[in-house]
Amino acid sequence: MIEELTKACVHCGFCLPTCPTYVLWSEEMDSPRGRIQLMEKTAQGTLTLNATVVEHFDRCLGCMACVTSCPSGVRYDRLIEETRRVVETEHDRPRGERLQRRLLFATLPYPRRMRWALRLAPLGRALPTPRWARPMLDLAPRWRSREQPAPVTPAAEPARAHGRVGLLTGCVQSVVFGEVNAATARVLAAAGHEVVAPPQGCCGALSAHAGRATESERFTERLRRSFAGTETIVVNASGCGSHLKDHGVAAVDVTEALADAELPPLHPLELTLAYQDSCHLRHAQRLPAAWLPLLQRIPGLRVVEPAEQDICCGSAGIYNVTQPEAAHELGDRKAAHVLATAPDAYASANPGCLVQVAQALGRAGTPLPALHPVELLDASIRSVSASKLLAGARR
Repeated sequence: MIEELTKACVHCGFCLPTCPTYVLWSEEMDSPRGRIQLMEKTAQGTLTLNATVVEHFDRCLGCMACVTSCPSGVRYDRLIEETRRVVETEHDRPRGERLQRRLLFATLPYPRRMRWALRLAPLGRALPTPRWARPMLDLAPRWRSREQPAPVTPAAEPARAHGRVGLLTGCVQSVVFGEVNAATARVLAAAGHEVVAPPQGCCGALSAHAGRATESERFTERLRRSFAGTETIVVNASGCGSHLKDHGVAAVDVTEALADAELPPLHPLELTLAYQDSCHLRHAQRLPAAWLPLLQRIPGLRVVEPAEQDICCGSAGIYNVTQPEAAHELGDRKAAHVLATAPDAYASANPGCLVQVAQALGRAGTPLPALHPVELLDASIRSVSASKLLAGARR
C-alpha cells in the first residue's frame, strides 16, 4: 500500500512551508516530501528501517497541514499511519522509548488510571526520575475536571427537539476537560438535541496515530458498541473526530451539529479571544475556521487569529512526550503568536492543544485562561459574565 500511495507525490515542495519540522530545521528528510522518499525506499527494501530513518518518521507531528497544501492529493495521512504501523511492528526501539510508550498507552486511554496518574504526578516531579519519564510529568496538567455531562441531557425545548445524538466524552477529554463535555451537552440541548453520554472509553485515535493499529481497532469497535442505537456521535475533540470519520463511524464535529442551529438569545461576552484552529479540524477534517461563524454570533466577543494558523502547536497526540524538544519550540512559537494579539483568553478545539499552549503561555509568564470554544457559547447562552468565565477558567 505504501508504494502505491507514494507514487502520487510529484516532489513539488508546496508542503514545505506548512510543515512544522521543516519550518524549524529546513531539513529535507524532516519534510513530507523527504519522508515520502524514505517511506518509498524502505517499502521497496532499498533502505533499511534503521534508527536514523525511524527518527525522521517519529519527528513528524501528523498535523496533516501537508494534506491541505498538496496539489496532487497525496494521502499523507494514510502514509504516515501505515508507516508507523510498520515501524512499531518491525523496528526494535531502545529500552527507554519502549518503556515510555508502554506507560503512555497503559495510562492515557484509560480514564481511571489517568486520574490516578495525575494525582501522583506532583510526587513524581519531586523525585528523581528517568529522563524518558520527565516529559510526562512536566506535561501533566495542574487543573482537574469539576464537572461531567449527565447520562442524558434532554432538549431544552422538547416541542422543537431535533432528535437524539451521542456525545463522545473521550479519555483525556473526560479526565482533564470534563467541563467541556458538560458545556457541549448543554449547548446541543439548547439547540434542540437530546444528548446521550453512555459509559465509554478511548476512541482509538491516540493508538492509531502512534502505529498501534490492532489496539486502535479494538478501542474503536468497543466505542461503536457503546453507541449502538445512536445514529450520530457528536465530537468536541478534533483529533478524535478525524479518527472516527476515517474509520467509518457516523461522527460529526460539534461545529457541524451547530452550524445551522437555532440557538436561544446569546448574551454579551466583552472580551478578546485568540482562537487557534486545531490541526485535525483545519486539515484532517477539512473544516478550517469552523468555530468562527459560531463565535461571531456572540455579542461583544472579539475574535482574533494568531499568525501561522497552519503551523502545529506541537501537541500532536503523544508528540510532546516523545519529542519534547521540538514540541517545546513549537509551543513557545505558538504562544508568542497568541500573545502578539493581546487577548484576554485563548481557545482551541482540541484537548492536546489547550494543554500544550497553556503551558507555553505559562513559560512565557502570561498564563492566559485556556478555553474550548464551546465553553464561550455555553457561557453566552447561560448569561455568564466575561469576568466570571475568565476567573474560573483553567490556566
